[in-house]
Amino acid sequence: MFQSYRVLGAHPAEVDGKTGYRFAVWAPHAREVRVVGDFNDWNGSKHVMVKISTWGVWFLFVPDVLEGEYYKYEIVTASGTLQYKADPYAFWSELKPGTASRAYCLDGYEWKDAEWQERKANRTVYNDPLNIYEVHLGTWKKKPDGGYYTYRELADELVAYVKDMGYTHIEPLPLAEHPYDRSWGYQATGYYSVTSRFGTPKDFMYFVDRRHQAGIGVIMDWVPGHFVKDEHGLRRFDGEPLFEYSDPLKAEKPEWGR
Repeated sequence: MFQSYRVLGAHPAEVDGKTGYRFAVWAPHAREVRVVGDFNDWNGSKHVMVKISTWGVWFLFVPDVLEGEYYKYEIVTASGTLQYKADPYAFWSELKPGTASRAYCLDGYEWKDAEWQERKANRTVYNDPLNIYEVHLGTWKKKPDGGYYTYRELADELVAYVKDMGYTHIEPLPLAEHPYDRSWGYQATGYYSVTSRFGTPKDFMYFVDRRHQAGIGVIMDWVPGHFVKDEHGLRRFDGEPLFEYSDPLKAEKPEWGR
């Protein structure tokens, strides 16, 4: 299960000579699951998933799906209710206020941090001084029109600042996709999709790569302990508690609204 993201979610594939994406989602309590998106005019009847395991995993290969296309899961709950959920294992998400997931392939980025990786492997980091700069990417600096800097722009802007201030590591937040701009990003809608506010997953790879090339470590501020209750998110994903406790006293955090 530690590498479930390699199977679940949307992954590029080729079947019988046709390219597309294979979709897999865990929804053990669902009566039926369908894939809806740009590629079928959001009509779930065209792409009904097949339940392939007793664990409740649903699977479907959809030909001709292109990278960047939007999609969701159309879930029929045990009670017959219809709900639309973003993919918990998506690698990329629609830019807010949209809430869909996007098909994306993580392969192909050419890392240039070999020197950093070799140095890291040959030293005991626990014996070195540590100075961490925690930074909220949405408010550290904004453009004159109020817009965000991208991951690629921040990569260059932050390298100079962090090195000048004498930091050894940077801890960027928010990381996972989330609904509210001014939050710290801890109200995630999925744990594998880096927020689209600042660019694509490969843009974020560049952000990390530039840190490493400059000798700066990156700490991922990744918080799997709670998530939002927005309808497209993880809450009661297949109509029943799934990613949360079934006991509401454990599942709900009233003081945070999560």
